[in-house]
Amino acid sequence: MSEANLPQRQVDTAGWTLREGFLLRQLPYIAVLVLAIAGVAYTNIANQPLVGYWEFLLIVMGAVCVVTQWDSAHDRRARFRLILTQALHWIAILVTMNIVLLSALRTMLPAPATSLVLLTLLALGTFLAGVSFLSLQICFLGLAMAWFKQSALFLILAAVLLIGIGIIFWPRRSDGQAAKSR
Repeated sequence: MSEANLPQRQVDTAGWTLREGFLLRQLPYIAVLVLAIAGVAYTNIANQPLVGYWEFLLIVMGAVCVVTQWDSAHDRRARFRLILTQALHWIAILVTMNIVLLSALRTMLPAPATSLVLLTLLALGTFLAGVSFLSLQICFLGLAMAWFKQSALFLILAAVLLIGIGIIFWPRRSDGQAAKSR
């Protein structure tokens, strides 16, 4: 390997490390978004409410809020306050979800509508958590949940399109580059 190629390879490695770090930081938000899209898609196909699923996703979102904001809480007291305020916030959303599920209210809503109401409450809770943290990622996640409840099929098709484009343009090493690196 020549010395002229060494700095470029180091720059490439550093660039990949920066991108990898960025993707790892965004992974919790992406995971929640994918789970929400999957829940909406299943609800639209099955025409059955996913009550337990939305409650599970609420707990996951609460954990994401705590985990992503953990570094901003600098001492033990601030971390305790973070956990307490998030627990109260998400318990309030959970109680509201369960009020909607009371038998008297549930009989008024068809199954798909029940699931969408629960998703709307989850989206509202997510957006409000983002506002309280001044976190654009969490606010965006709440807005995205509220928006795609009506357009899940479009989002799934868009995701398939983006994955296809990503596969086409994903950087690959050619046989010549692989031989040079050996």
